[in-house]
Amino acid sequence: MMSILTVNHLNIIDTKTNKVIVKDASFTVEQQTCLGIVGESGSGKSMTVREIMGVNPRWIRSEGEVLFENRNLLEDNDKRRRSIRGKKISMILQDAMTAFNPIEKIGAQMNQTFVQLLKVPKRKAERLSLESLEMMNFQEPRTVYGSYPHELSGGMLQRCMIAIALVMKPDVIIADEPTTALDSINQLEVVKQFRSLKELTGTTMILISHDLGVVQRLADNVIVMKDGEIVEQGVTSTVFNDPKHAYTQYLVNTRLQLTNSFNDSLLSGVKAKP
Repeated sequence: MMSILTVNHLNIIDTKTNKVIVKDASFTVEQQTCLGIVGESGSGKSMTVREIMGVNPRWIRSEGEVLFENRNLLEDNDKRRRSIRGKKISMILQDAMTAFNPIEKIGAQMNQTFVQLLKVPKRKAERLSLESLEMMNFQEPRTVYGSYPHELSGGMLQRCMIAIALVMKPDVIIADEPTTALDSINQLEVVKQFRSLKELTGTTMILISHDLGVVQRLADNVIVMKDGEIVEQGVTSTVFNDPKHAYTQYLVNTRLQLTNSFNDSLLSGVKAKP
């Protein structure tokens, strides 16, 4: 399988404190697969993907290579980086509410995105918006289209963001903690939508999450990060079923303990019923 994006010896430094946030990270993302990046808060996973997108603050400096379309993105100027954002590499943010302008309706914002980035007429942009909302299984896509962001739930806004990505058909979609702010029912729904997005478009995905269950459902390969370093990587099932690094073992065991205690509480609830 061909690689679509390769990261070589990436170092990310905070120039204000001289702290190395990510140290010597190297990995490959293969075409039409999903790469999961897991680790606790502060492990460097979000900073890594934001450097790929070129959206880290200006005082963040990076060294190494991020190879995409036969060029090192880290050497590109701002204009060239902006030209690939959204169109070639798209990012679905952790807090969907911050991705939308609170005083503009969802449909208007979707239309604007498609007119600007796809260079289509406004009427076609409207049609694309409604069609993509239908594909996201909204029961009333026109109502969603005419709603303001605050009128929709976090899960619905996530699905609107996925709908935009569905139309843009980027080569790579980066999802940064897409299920963190959602309850378990909405989490399951978003996981299903990501899976259908991957199947419908054949896009490549990078999924950042501290939730091993979500990563297990979606990712073909996984990277485990701790304190800015990659401590383990490989096929998801292999890494989770036979973790080699002590930190990965800790993450997997913690996940199993949570799952078992949840199942136990469900069973005890069932037993308690008359």
